[in-house]
Amino acid sequence: MTSRASNDKLATVFGASGFVGRAIVANLARRGWRIRAACRRPDLAGHLQPMGVVGQIHPVQANLRYPDSIRAAVEGVDLVVNAVGILAPTGKQTFRSVHAEGAGDVAEAATAAGVEKLVHISAIGASKKSRARYARSKALGEAAVLEAFPDAVILRPSIVFGTEDEFFNRFAAMARISPVLPLIGRGRTKFQPVYVGDVGAAVAHVADGKGVPGAVYELGGPEQFTFRQLLDQTQEYAGRSRSYLNMPFWLAKLQALLTWPLPNAWRPVTVDQIRLLKSDNIVSETAVAESRTLEDLGVTRPTAISAVVPEYLERFQPKGYFAHYRG
Repeated sequence: MTSRASNDKLATVFGASGFVGRAIVANLARRGWRIRAACRRPDLAGHLQPMGVVGQIHPVQANLRYPDSIRAAVEGVDLVVNAVGILAPTGKQTFRSVHAEGAGDVAEAATAAGVEKLVHISAIGASKKSRARYARSKALGEAAVLEAFPDAVILRPSIVFGTEDEFFNRFAAMARISPVLPLIGRGRTKFQPVYVGDVGAAVAHVADGKGVPGAVYELGGPEQFTFRQLLDQTQEYAGRSRSYLNMPFWLAKLQALLTWPLPNAWRPVTVDQIRLLKSDNIVSETAVAESRTLEDLGVTRPTAISAVVPEYLERFQPKGYFAHYRG
Protein backbone atom coordinates (compact mmCIF):
# COMPACT_ATOMS: atom_id res chain seq x y z
CA MET A 1 0.00 0.00 0.00
CA THR A 2 2.73 2.50 0.87
CA SER A 3 4.18 2.22 -2.63
CA ARG A 4 1.11 4.04 -3.95
CA ALA A 5 2.42 7.33 -2.53
CA SER A 6 5.99 6.92 -3.65
CA ASN A 7 6.83 9.56 -6.25
CA ASP A 8 7.13 12.55 -3.83
CA LYS A 9 5.23 14.74 -6.27
CA LEU A 10 2.48 17.03 -5.00
CA ALA A 11 -0.62 18.03 -6.98
CA THR A 12 -3.42 20.46 -6.26
CA VAL A 13 -6.78 19.53 -7.77
CA PHE A 14 -9.37 22.31 -7.73
CA GLY A 15 -12.90 20.95 -7.66
CA ALA A 16 -11.54 17.69 -6.24
CA SER A 17 -14.75 16.75 -4.45
CA GLY A 18 -16.87 17.15 -7.61
CA PHE A 19 -17.96 14.58 -10.16
CA VAL A 20 -14.95 14.92 -12.49
CA GLY A 21 -12.56 15.96 -9.73
CA ARG A 22 -13.03 12.71 -7.82
CA ALA A 23 -12.02 10.66 -10.85
CA ILE A 24 -8.91 12.81 -11.29
CA VAL A 25 -7.95 12.39 -7.63
CA ALA A 26 -8.42 8.61 -7.84
CA ASN A 27 -6.22 8.30 -10.92
CA LEU A 28 -3.45 10.52 -9.56
CA ALA A 29 -3.49 8.67 -6.23
CA ARG A 30 -3.04 5.33 -7.98
CA ARG A 31 0.09 6.73 -9.60
CA GLY A 32 1.56 7.77 -6.26
CA TRP A 33 0.86 11.50 -6.30
CA ARG A 34 0.28 13.32 -3.04
CA ILE A 35 -2.80 15.47 -3.48
CA ARG A 36 -4.20 18.68 -2.10
CA ALA A 37 -7.91 18.35 -2.71
CA ALA A 38 -8.93 22.00 -3.06
CA CYS A 39 -12.65 22.62 -2.61
CA ARG A 40 -15.04 25.10 -1.03
CA ARG A 41 -16.11 22.70 1.71
CA PRO A 42 -13.13 20.52 2.73
CA ASP A 43 -15.16 19.29 5.71
CA LEU A 44 -17.38 17.48 3.19
CA ALA A 45 -14.49 15.98 1.21
CA GLY A 46 -13.58 13.14 3.55
CA HIS A 47 -14.81 10.63 0.97
CA LEU A 48 -11.67 11.35 -1.07
CA GLN A 49 -9.18 10.11 1.51
CA PRO A 50 -9.87 6.36 1.11
CA MET A 51 -8.73 6.71 -2.51
CA GLY A 52 -5.13 6.79 -1.24
CA VAL A 53 -3.01 5.69 1.67
CA VAL A 54 -3.01 7.52 5.00
CA GLY A 55 -1.94 11.13 4.50
CA GLN A 56 -1.78 10.93 0.70
CA ILE A 57 -4.90 13.04 0.05
CA HIS A 58 -5.45 16.19 2.09
CA PRO A 59 -8.56 18.38 1.60
CA VAL A 60 -7.90 22.14 1.75
CA GLN A 61 -10.22 25.12 1.47
CA ALA A 62 -10.19 27.08 -1.77
CA ASN A 63 -12.72 29.08 -3.76
CA LEU A 64 -12.05 30.33 -7.29
CA ARG A 65 -13.74 33.61 -6.41
CA TYR A 66 -11.03 34.32 -3.81
CA PRO A 67 -7.53 34.57 -5.34
CA ASP A 68 -5.79 34.43 -1.93
CA SER A 69 -7.20 30.94 -1.33
CA ILE A 70 -5.98 29.87 -4.79
CA ARG A 71 -2.46 31.09 -4.15
CA ALA A 72 -2.31 29.27 -0.82
CA ALA A 73 -3.53 26.04 -2.42
CA VAL A 74 -0.86 25.98 -5.17
CA GLU A 75 2.15 26.93 -3.09
CA GLY A 76 4.95 24.38 -3.43
CA VAL A 77 3.14 21.96 -5.76
CA ASP A 78 4.35 20.33 -8.98
CA LEU A 79 1.00 19.96 -10.75
CA VAL A 80 -2.23 21.95 -10.76
CA VAL A 81 -5.49 20.64 -12.19
CA ASN A 82 -8.54 22.88 -12.49
CA ALA A 83 -11.67 20.73 -12.66
CA VAL A 84 -14.10 23.35 -11.38
CA GLY A 85 -17.19 23.79 -13.52
CA ILE A 86 -20.88 24.54 -13.23
CA LEU A 87 -23.78 23.65 -15.53
CA ALA A 88 -25.97 26.53 -14.37
CA PRO A 89 -25.20 29.66 -12.34
CA THR A 90 -26.32 29.92 -8.73
CA GLY A 91 -25.87 33.09 -6.70
CA LYS A 92 -22.30 34.38 -6.95
CA GLN A 93 -21.19 31.20 -8.72
CA THR A 94 -21.63 32.57 -12.24
CA PHE A 95 -20.21 31.28 -15.50
CA ARG A 96 -17.88 34.26 -15.72
CA SER A 97 -16.65 34.11 -12.12
CA VAL A 98 -15.98 30.36 -12.24
CA HIS A 99 -15.15 29.43 -15.83
CA ALA A 100 -13.41 32.62 -16.96
CA GLU A 101 -12.09 34.74 -14.12
CA GLY A 102 -11.51 31.83 -11.74
CA ALA A 103 -9.67 29.82 -14.39
CA GLY A 104 -7.41 32.78 -15.15
CA ASP A 105 -6.65 33.29 -11.45
CA VAL A 106 -5.65 29.62 -11.11
CA ALA A 107 -3.26 29.92 -14.07
CA GLU A 108 -1.75 33.15 -12.75
CA ALA A 109 -1.23 31.64 -9.31
CA ALA A 110 0.34 28.52 -10.83
CA THR A 111 2.79 30.64 -12.83
CA ALA A 112 3.70 32.77 -9.82
CA ALA A 113 4.28 29.64 -7.73
CA GLY A 114 6.57 28.07 -10.33
CA VAL A 115 4.27 25.09 -10.95
CA GLU A 116 5.61 22.67 -13.57
CA LYS A 117 2.33 21.57 -15.17
CA LEU A 118 -1.21 22.88 -15.40
CA VAL A 119 -4.16 20.90 -16.72
CA HIS A 120 -7.39 22.79 -17.32
CA ILE A 121 -10.74 21.04 -17.87
CA SER A 122 -12.88 22.89 -20.40
CA ALA A 123 -15.61 21.52 -22.71
CA ILE A 124 -16.20 20.65 -26.35
CA GLY A 125 -18.02 23.54 -27.95
CA ALA A 126 -16.11 26.26 -26.11
CA SER A 127 -16.25 29.31 -28.36
CA LYS A 128 -16.26 33.06 -27.89
CA LYS A 129 -18.80 33.24 -30.73
CA SER A 130 -21.30 30.85 -29.14
CA ARG A 131 -24.72 32.17 -28.12
CA ALA A 132 -24.54 30.00 -25.00
CA ARG A 133 -23.02 31.74 -22.00
CA TYR A 134 -21.60 28.41 -20.81
CA ALA A 135 -19.60 27.90 -24.02
CA ARG A 136 -18.47 31.55 -24.17
CA SER A 137 -17.26 31.47 -20.56
CA LYS A 138 -15.36 28.24 -21.22
CA ALA A 139 -13.62 29.86 -24.20
CA LEU A 140 -12.74 32.94 -22.15
CA GLY A 141 -11.33 30.67 -19.47
CA GLU A 142 -9.15 28.82 -21.99
CA ALA A 143 -7.78 32.11 -23.31
CA ALA A 144 -7.04 33.37 -19.80
CA VAL A 145 -5.29 30.13 -18.89
CA LEU A 146 -3.05 30.08 -21.97
CA GLU A 147 -2.20 33.76 -21.57
CA ALA A 148 -1.02 33.25 -17.99
CA PHE A 149 0.40 29.72 -18.42
CA PRO A 150 1.22 29.14 -22.13
CA ASP A 151 2.29 25.51 -21.56
CA ALA A 152 -1.00 24.49 -19.96
CA VAL A 153 -2.75 21.43 -21.40
CA ILE A 154 -6.46 21.99 -21.97
CA LEU A 155 -8.90 19.07 -22.07
CA ARG A 156 -12.32 19.49 -23.68
CA PRO A 157 -14.61 16.54 -22.90
CA SER A 158 -17.98 15.91 -24.51
CA ILE A 159 -20.79 15.14 -22.03
CA VAL A 160 -19.26 13.14 -19.20
CA PHE A 161 -21.04 10.06 -17.88
CA GLY A 162 -20.60 8.13 -14.67
CA THR A 163 -22.45 7.15 -11.52
CA GLU A 164 -23.43 10.70 -10.55
CA ASP A 165 -23.64 12.34 -13.97
CA GLU A 166 -26.08 15.11 -14.82
CA PHE A 167 -27.32 13.62 -18.08
CA PHE A 168 -28.40 9.99 -17.81
CA ASN A 169 -29.52 10.35 -14.21
CA ARG A 170 -31.55 13.47 -14.96
CA PHE A 171 -33.48 11.98 -17.87
CA ALA A 172 -33.94 8.63 -16.13
CA ALA A 173 -35.46 10.46 -13.18
CA MET A 174 -37.68 12.39 -15.57
CA ALA A 175 -38.82 9.16 -17.24
CA ARG A 176 -39.80 7.78 -13.85
CA ILE A 177 -42.37 10.51 -13.15
CA SER A 178 -43.27 12.09 -16.49
CA PRO A 179 -45.55 10.50 -19.13
CA VAL A 180 -43.45 12.05 -21.92
CA LEU A 181 -39.85 13.12 -22.51
CA PRO A 182 -38.95 16.32 -24.37
CA LEU A 183 -37.27 15.69 -27.72
CA ILE A 184 -35.67 19.07 -28.27
CA GLY A 185 -34.82 20.02 -31.84
CA ARG A 186 -36.15 16.63 -33.03
CA GLY A 187 -33.34 14.95 -31.08
CA ARG A 188 -30.81 15.32 -33.88
CA THR A 189 -27.94 16.87 -31.93
CA LYS A 190 -24.93 14.53 -31.80
CA PHE A 191 -22.95 13.68 -28.68
CA GLN A 192 -19.87 11.58 -27.97
CA PRO A 193 -20.19 10.70 -24.25
CA VAL A 194 -16.93 10.12 -22.43
CA TYR A 195 -16.56 8.12 -19.20
CA VAL A 196 -15.50 10.16 -16.16
CA GLY A 197 -12.85 7.57 -15.31
CA ASP A 198 -11.30 8.02 -18.77
CA VAL A 199 -11.15 11.79 -18.24
CA GLY A 200 -9.39 11.17 -14.94
CA ALA A 201 -6.97 8.78 -16.64
CA ALA A 202 -6.22 11.37 -19.34
CA VAL A 203 -5.29 13.92 -16.68
CA ALA A 204 -3.03 11.39 -14.97
CA HIS A 205 -1.32 10.61 -18.29
CA VAL A 206 -0.66 14.32 -18.83
CA ALA A 207 0.80 14.48 -15.33
CA ASP A 208 3.12 11.63 -16.31
CA GLY A 209 4.34 13.42 -19.42
CA LYS A 210 1.75 12.80 -22.14
CA GLY A 211 0.35 15.68 -24.13
CA VAL A 212 1.82 18.64 -25.98
CA PRO A 213 2.24 21.79 -23.85
CA GLY A 214 -0.19 24.49 -24.91
CA ALA A 215 -2.41 22.08 -26.85
CA VAL A 216 -6.19 21.70 -26.61
CA TYR A 217 -7.39 18.09 -26.58
CA GLU A 218 -10.95 16.97 -27.34
CA LEU A 219 -12.14 13.99 -25.35
CA GLY A 220 -14.92 11.75 -26.61
CA GLY A 221 -15.93 8.16 -26.04
CA PRO A 222 -15.88 5.33 -28.60
CA GLU A 223 -19.39 6.03 -29.96
CA GLN A 224 -21.46 8.94 -31.23
CA PHE A 225 -25.19 9.19 -30.56
CA THR A 226 -27.98 11.58 -31.39
CA PHE A 227 -29.90 13.11 -28.50
CA ARG A 228 -32.83 10.80 -29.30
CA GLN A 229 -30.60 7.72 -29.29
CA LEU A 230 -29.26 8.69 -25.86
CA LEU A 231 -32.81 9.06 -24.55
CA ASP A 232 -33.66 5.65 -26.05
CA GLN A 233 -30.68 4.13 -24.24
CA THR A 234 -31.63 5.87 -21.00
CA GLN A 235 -35.16 4.48 -21.13
CA GLU A 236 -33.92 0.99 -21.94
CA TYR A 237 -31.50 0.95 -19.01
CA ALA A 238 -34.11 2.47 -16.67
CA GLY A 239 -36.83 0.03 -17.74
CA ARG A 240 -39.13 2.79 -18.99
CA SER A 241 -41.09 3.34 -22.16
CA ARG A 242 -42.20 6.94 -22.43
CA SER A 243 -43.41 8.72 -25.52
CA TYR A 244 -41.48 11.66 -26.91
CA LEU A 245 -42.82 15.17 -27.25
CA ASN A 246 -41.19 16.84 -30.23
CA MET A 247 -40.22 20.34 -29.17
CA PRO A 248 -38.75 22.84 -31.61
CA PHE A 249 -36.04 24.97 -30.09
CA TRP A 250 -38.32 28.00 -29.69
CA LEU A 251 -40.87 26.01 -27.70
CA ALA A 252 -38.19 24.43 -25.52
CA LYS A 253 -36.80 27.90 -24.85
CA LEU A 254 -40.27 29.13 -23.83
CA GLN A 255 -40.64 26.21 -21.42
CA ALA A 256 -37.22 26.95 -19.95
CA LEU A 257 -38.19 30.58 -19.43
CA LEU A 258 -41.43 29.59 -17.69
CA THR A 259 -39.55 27.27 -15.31
CA TRP A 260 -36.77 29.80 -14.64
CA PRO A 261 -37.86 30.54 -11.02
CA LEU A 262 -37.52 26.85 -10.06
CA PRO A 263 -34.30 25.40 -8.58
CA ASN A 264 -31.92 24.09 -11.24
CA ALA A 265 -32.40 20.52 -10.02
CA TRP A 266 -36.12 20.71 -10.84
CA ARG A 267 -35.78 22.23 -14.31
CA PRO A 268 -35.63 19.86 -17.32
CA VAL A 269 -33.22 22.18 -19.17
CA THR A 270 -32.14 25.81 -19.03
CA VAL A 271 -32.24 28.37 -21.83
CA ASP A 272 -28.46 28.16 -22.06
CA GLN A 273 -28.53 24.38 -22.40
CA ILE A 274 -31.05 24.67 -25.23
CA ARG A 275 -28.64 26.98 -27.04
CA LEU A 276 -25.93 24.35 -26.58
CA LEU A 277 -28.23 21.71 -28.09
CA LYS A 278 -28.19 23.57 -31.38
CA SER A 279 -24.62 22.41 -32.02
CA ASP A 280 -23.16 18.91 -32.13
CA ASN A 281 -20.97 17.96 -29.17
CA ILE A 282 -18.47 15.59 -30.74
CA VAL A 283 -14.72 15.41 -31.31
CA SER A 284 -13.88 17.49 -34.38
CA GLU A 285 -12.19 16.12 -37.49
CA THR A 286 -9.45 18.68 -36.94
CA ALA A 287 -8.66 17.31 -33.48
CA VAL A 288 -8.49 13.77 -34.89
CA ALA A 289 -6.21 14.83 -37.75
CA GLU A 290 -3.91 16.73 -35.39
CA SER A 291 -3.74 13.89 -32.83
CA ARG A 292 -5.50 15.83 -30.10
CA THR A 293 -7.88 13.18 -28.78
CA LEU A 294 -8.38 10.92 -25.78
CA GLU A 295 -6.49 8.11 -27.48
CA ASP A 296 -3.52 10.41 -28.12
CA LEU A 297 -3.29 10.99 -24.37
CA GLY A 298 -2.88 7.27 -23.75
CA VAL A 299 -6.49 6.19 -23.16
CA THR A 300 -6.51 3.75 -26.06
CA ARG A 301 -9.61 1.78 -25.07
CA PRO A 302 -12.23 4.34 -23.98
CA THR A 303 -15.24 3.05 -22.07
CA ALA A 304 -18.60 2.64 -23.82
CA ILE A 305 -21.82 3.72 -22.11
CA SER A 306 -23.13 0.15 -22.31
CA ALA A 307 -20.34 -0.97 -19.97
CA VAL A 308 -21.23 1.44 -17.16
CA VAL A 309 -24.57 3.21 -17.48
CA PRO A 310 -26.95 0.22 -17.11
CA GLU A 311 -25.60 -0.52 -13.63
CA TYR A 312 -26.28 2.89 -12.12
CA LEU A 313 -29.58 3.45 -13.92
CA GLU A 314 -30.96 0.23 -12.49
CA ARG A 315 -32.24 2.17 -9.48
CA PHE A 316 -34.77 3.82 -11.81
CA GLN A 317 -36.28 0.46 -12.79
CA PRO A 318 -39.97 0.12 -11.81
CA LYS A 319 -38.99 -2.45 -9.15
CA GLY A 320 -35.71 -0.81 -8.22
CA TYR A 321 -32.24 -2.27 -7.79
CA PHE A 322 -31.70 -5.98 -8.46
CA ALA A 323 -35.16 -6.35 -10.03
CA HIS A 324 -33.68 -8.72 -12.60
CA TYR A 325 -32.71 -11.13 -9.82
CA ARG A 326 -36.32 -11.31 -8.66
CA GLY A 327 -37.64 -11.90 -12.13
